[in-house]
Formats: sequence, structure tokens, C-alpha cells
Amino acid sequence: MKTLVVISGKGGTGKTTISSSFAYLAKNKNIADCDVEAPNLNLILNNKLIKKEQYIGGKIANINKVKCIKCGICKDKCRFGAINSNYEIEEAKCEGCGVCFNVCPNNAIEMMDDETGNILLSDISGGKFAYGKLNIGADGAGKVVTEIRESLKKYHNADLTIIDGSPGIGCVVMASITGCDAAVVVTEPTQSGLDDMKRVISLLEFFDIKAYVIINKYDININKSEEIKKSCKENEIEVISEIPFDNYVNKAIKENKPVILFEESLAAEEIKKAWNYVKEELKI
Repeated sequence: MKTLVVISGKGGTGKTTISSSFAYLAKNKNIADCDVEAPNLNLILNNKLIKKEQYIGGKIANINKVKCIKCGICKDKCRFGAINSNYEIEEAKCEGCGVCFNVCPNNAIEMMDDETGNILLSDISGGKFAYGKLNIGADGAGKVVTEIRESLKKYHNADLTIIDGSPGIGCVVMASITGCDAAVVVTEPTQSGLDDMKRVISLLEFFDIKAYVIINKYDININKSEEIKKSCKENEIEVISEIPFDNYVNKAIKENKPVILFEESLAAEEIKKAWNYVKEELKI
């Protein structure tokens, strides 16, 4: 089974537009939405929820007010400032390190499961679809991404796993790209699009993952698109598609559909070409 990740150096480049279309075009596949801080593939893909599991990302401290003698030791030792003057845990600051638990002289502190979010598994046409939802303010997004990918591993009959990754180059992205066979980097013809594309390609090079580039809305700034192509050529990165600005993309978003379903769409035609290219490269 091959694994393809679709990522972007910044948000708003059209990464999910590409991912959802690839997901629709692939036949025997598993799909993972690893943008756990803002998942939206579930809104576009026709899916039926079959399993929902709570994800425990670690531990969080809790102070038993009956046992607490307010000696102040835990408050002094907490380097994250997670214990306030009323000897209550401020959950957003608690890192679950357990120092307060270990120094409390009256055993008034316990370490409780930190409910990070949920992992959801759905049926889709031709395979399975997994995604996650972080609780508000929850940490450990990279761990949730790993768990999402693990939840699909039992479905080995799929020819391909497509991962819709997060924008940027942080730990969530690293968890998304680890072990992938290839990555499609979606960029846009702006200076930030160019700079962030370079950063994410550097990350892929570090992990020794083959990169392909798609320039979305290339015709809104032809000169900048040429700069992107020049940069890719200098670094021996293939630009596999230049997608024009297309109002059908907005129409598809409003209707919660992959743009590939709109036959008149010029963007859809380019996405099909990019998909066929990737299929040939991955031999699927």
C-alpha cells in the first residue's frame, strides 16, 4: 500500500480542494484528515460514521480541596504557573508533568486522564476515512495525527492512503508526512506562498520524501507563478499542475462537494491531470 500526503506551507492555498478531489478519484483507498485543529474533509466526503473513540493525550493534575492544606509547595514547584492562588489547576497551563503530585505532602493531588479529543472512523465509497477533532485548547495534535493513521493500518486491502495534512511545518505536519511515499505540495502565486513552499519542501527533503508541486490559482499572478516554477526547477522539484482560478471551486465549497464533480470546471480538469500523473509515479 502506498501513502500520499497533500500539504501546504501555509493555509488557504486550496490543499483540501486537491485532497478531496484526489479522494474522490481514487478507487481502493483509505483517507485520513490529519488537519486535526481544523478538519473539514468530513464535510466534503460522503461518509458514514462507524466508530468514535475518545483520545487520551496524557495526564492533567487535579487538586482535592478536602485534602489540600494550602502549604504552597505545589504552587512554588510548578514551573508552568498552572496552580492559582485558590489552589486550583488552570487546565490550559498544566503540562501533566506530575511534579505537584510528587511533592504534595498530603496526597491531595491526583493525575487524571487528559481528554484531548476524539478519533472518528467512517465508511466511504471505496474505503475508510479517519479524522480527529481536538478539544478546544487541547495539546498533542501530533500524537492525535499518529493515532488517526494507526486507526487505518488494519485496512491493508487498500491500494493507497491519502493524507490531508496540516498547513505549515510544525509537529502536526511531521506526524502527517512520516513514512509517506510522496507528497503533493499545494502553493499559490504570492510571496508568502513561495516562501512557505520552500520551507515545506526543505522539511520533505529532510525526511527523504519525494515532492511534487501544484500551483493553485496560478493565473492571478503569472510573474509569481514563474518564480515558483523557477525555484522548483533549481531544486529539481516537478510542478505537476498549474490550476487556474475557477469560480466552480467556490461553488463546490458552498455545496460541500469535491470540485471534481463539476464537469465544466477548468480546475477539475487540471486536478485530474495531476492525479493521473501521481498515479503513474506511484504505480497504483
